[in-house]
Amino acid sequence: MRKQRPIILGIVGDSAAGKTTITSGLVKLLGEDRVTHVCADDYHKYDRRERKALNITALHPDCNYLDILELHLERLHYGQPILKPVYDHATGSLVRPEYVQPREFVIVEGLLGFTTATMRQFYDVKVYLNPPEDLRRVWKIKRDTTKRGYKVDEVLSEMEKREPDSRDFIRPQRQYADIVVHFHPSAGVAPEAAGAQLNAQLTLRPTIPHPDLSYLIEESNPDSSVRLELGRADGKPVDFLRIDGSVTPEHAAALEQAIFRHLPDLHPLQADEFGEFNDRTEIRHSDPLAITQLLLAYHLLRKYNDVRLLPFAPPVAALSRLQTEPVEN
Repeated sequence: MRKQRPIILGIVGDSAAGKTTITSGLVKLLGEDRVTHVCADDYHKYDRRERKALNITALHPDCNYLDILELHLERLHYGQPILKPVYDHATGSLVRPEYVQPREFVIVEGLLGFTTATMRQFYDVKVYLNPPEDLRRVWKIKRDTTKRGYKVDEVLSEMEKREPDSRDFIRPQRQYADIVVHFHPSAGVAPEAAGAQLNAQLTLRPTIPHPDLSYLIEESNPDSSVRLELGRADGKPVDFLRIDGSVTPEHAAALEQAIFRHLPDLHPLQADEFGEFNDRTEIRHSDPLAITQLLLAYHLLRKYNDVRLLPFAPPVAALSRLQTEPVEN
């Protein structure tokens, strides 16, 4: 029997926070035939040349068709297709739109995906990526100089220009996330030197049910490279799942297999089949990243198995645009 509706995951974070990296691993884990990927940054109103002329950044809500994104999230939630705009990040141009049909899982990633209450109600799981700013700067320089044709000083200048909008519009969205993912280097390790040895911290908020992860701790080695701790974030009780960057490949593989055993709907992949990230022109593997991707897939499959019990959100995105005032003849 067909499921009622797609499960929608929202991934939000600042530019070069790792949204596409997380998404690509989830697509591999869940299967390309089961996942629809939507980039919310395709909803830019202006191309790169126009933004420069208007002195507006891509991070500002006024630079994006957020009302159309709301409508498209609603359609995807109801299992209906959309005609999605497309922004070419390599050239900074707006190009031909794309017909998108939602599959079992829909991953929507971008800068402003949690901006409005209307958007937020259509996600089943909301994730915010929160690397420290000095690490994100390293990632952005590597990406933009390698893939987008920028020079280092141009990247740094653009980041400085964008900082007020990052502060006002991007980082405040963290408060709406069910899971906050924080990759960070160990104390005393420079961001540019951390590479695949970054630590991962997942803040699990009680806004959605989280799977019981105690078995991961039980199967963990005495070195405690994986820990589940109670704590507080933003004044509220949360669980912290901490994965050390020093986790050995053997230990990581054992933990991944333990998670796979709890996911009968997921075909186990080898360690080198996910957890990949781009380091300039080189593709590298990170065990903490792989475990993070696998745990996010766990949440989606948990929701998918309960989807018949999940209600539809009210269609406010469309109804709010109906004319309510009488028309004078």
